[in-house]
Amino acid sequence: MPYTSILTNYKTKHGFEAFLPKAVLFDMDGVLYNSMPNHAIAWRTSMAKFGIDMTAEDAYATEGARGVDTIRNMVKAQQGRDIDEAEAQRMYDEKTRVFHTLPETPIMPGVIELMSQIKACGLTIGVVTGSGQRPLINRLLTDFSDYLNEANITTAYDVARGKPNPDPYLAGMRKAGSRQPWQTIVVENAPLGIHAGVAAQAFTVAVNTGPLPDEALLSEHPDLLFSRMTDFSNEWATFYNTIKQQ
Repeated sequence: MPYTSILTNYKTKHGFEAFLPKAVLFDMDGVLYNSMPNHAIAWRTSMAKFGIDMTAEDAYATEGARGVDTIRNMVKAQQGRDIDEAEAQRMYDEKTRVFHTLPETPIMPGVIELMSQIKACGLTIGVVTGSGQRPLINRLLTDFSDYLNEANITTAYDVARGKPNPDPYLAGMRKAGSRQPWQTIVVENAPLGIHAGVAAQAFTVAVNTGPLPDEALLSEHPDLLFSRMTDFSNEWATFYNTIKQQ
């Protein structure tokens, strides 16, 4: 479908008169970093210590949610008990410890090139992640120092309700300068995150960098779908020029 039709569909869907992007909000895992394989290992290994069977499929299906929320849901489903946030946090701390014993994950191909183009267009770049791990935040600030500052990073600790609720992206919009949904592009790779972006009424771009079928992402109704970050980077100029001409 041509970008003109996609943009028209977005505005019609949400009842917006215009789409004038001022900020691009990226998810972190699976979007900026090819980190989900390591997260799957860390989840499976750490949760086994607490008697929780968490598969790689579970890790991908819950990607983007706050870690403590994922743990509380898994404990309830498998052990039939409710745990408070403090206990879930202790379990999540173990998952964090295991994750940081694994090899460092690479930056996703195409991300730097895409951010460079976005910055050249004068748009603000932000990150909205379900993680709250300080080492990962520090790495973001190092790897993307030319494009990102800490004031524009939204973590699990900035919201009470994580993805798939819209709260993280609404908070990200505020951090990007009180941007409105029709001024915001969200870039996501996971169903829960796509749901959150759409619920926040941002223009939501899905990039399928993981093992899930396209249908799993399309079922959350993103406005665009790419197979790789490099594809989005290669299409940015055409996409953005179409926005300016609408």
